[in-house]
Amino acid sequence: MIAGGNLATVFGASRRGGRDRGGARQSGMSDVEIGPAVASGKRPPKNPLKRIWRWLQRTPVRSFVIYPAAVIAFELIRHGGTLIFLPWGAALLIWGYLQYRIVRSFRGRHGGGGPGLELPPQRLVEEGPYRYTRNPMYLGHLIFLLGLAVTFWSWLALIILLANAVWFHIRVLGDEKNLLQRFGAPYAAYCERVKRWIPGVI
Repeated sequence: MIAGGNLATVFGASRRGGRDRGGARQSGMSDVEIGPAVASGKRPPKNPLKRIWRWLQRTPVRSFVIYPAAVIAFELIRHGGTLIFLPWGAALLIWGYLQYRIVRSFRGRHGGGGPGLELPPQRLVEEGPYRYTRNPMYLGHLIFLLGLAVTFWSWLALIILLANAVWFHIRVLGDEKNLLQRFGAPYAAYCERVKRWIPGVI
C-alpha cells in the first residue's frame, strides 16, 4: 500500500547502468510501495506535521496501522465496547504481514536498491516468490486485510478489503504498461509464465 510505485513484479534498471540518456536514474520497480514525496521526486518535508502526514499516506502504514485501528475502533463502538474475535482469522493477519515483510526483504537482497524509487533495483527478479505471482508483496496486503475482516467479523473491514483490491489492481494495470515499454520481450515473457495475483489462477 507492499512501497506505492509499480505493481508488477519484475524489477530492474536499464542496461545503461540504470540511467537514461539525460543522466536520470531509471527504475523498473514493481510491487513496490512509495510515498507521495518519493513518487513526485520531492525531498521529504522538514515540517514535523507534514512528515507525519506523508508517513500516514504510505501504503504499508495504511494497511497495517490505520485500517486495523479504524476497524477495531468502529467495532468497539458498534458492539458497545466489546469485540467479536475469531482466533483462526488471526492466522491470515500473521500470514499477510509476514509475506509482505519477507518478500520486501527478498526483493531488496536479490534486486538491489531500496524500498522506494530513490534506490531502484538493479536487475530483474523472477525467482523466489516472484516465480509464483507477479505481486506477492501486495498480495500480502490483501491477505492481511482479509484476515482483518475475518478476525473481527467486520463488514467495514470487508469494504476496505474490496476497495483496496480494486485500487491495487488498477494500479497494477497501469504499471504493467510502463514495465512492458521499459523491458520489452523479457517482461512480456515473464507475464506469460506467471499469473498477476493468485498462482495458477489469475
